Amino acid sequence: MERRLNLAVIDINQFKSLRLQGGFIITDIELTDDPIVDAIGREAIAQTQTIAGRFRLFIRSGLSEGELSITLYHEILEAASVATANPPVGVMDFNEADFERTAHDAHGRWGNASPANLNLLLQFHGFRGQ
Repeated sequence: MERRLNLAVIDINQFKSLRLQGGFIITDIELTDDPIVDAIGREAIAQTQTIAGRFRLFIRSGLSEGELSITLYHEILEAASVATANPPVGVMDFNEADFERTAHDAHGRWGNASPANLNLLLQFHGFRGQ
C-alpha cells in the first residue's frame, strides 16, 4: 500500500498519552490511509474510540495543517461530551454541526491544536479537573 505524507506540521506524537482537562486521556492517535466511516456508515475524516475516558483517534492522512487542527478540536470536544455522564450544559445538546462550528471557532481563536489549546477548549466549554 502506498503511504501518503501528511502535509501538516502539527506533530501528532505530542498528543499521545496526553492527559486532558476533565480527566480524559488521549491514549493514541494514528494517521491512516484506510477508509474511516461514522456510526451510520458515512465516510468520515476521523473517528475516536472512547472507553472509560480514554480516547483513541484515527485521522485520515493527507489533511492540511488547518484541517488536522480543526479535526482535533472537533474530535476531542465531541469525545469528551459523549464520554461524560453529565456533560456541561454548554455542550449537552450539541449535534455534529455544532461540534464542527465550535472546532472552527477554536482554531480561529487559539490557532493550531496543541495540548494546551485542547485543554483551553475543554475548559472553555465547562470541563473541569484533571
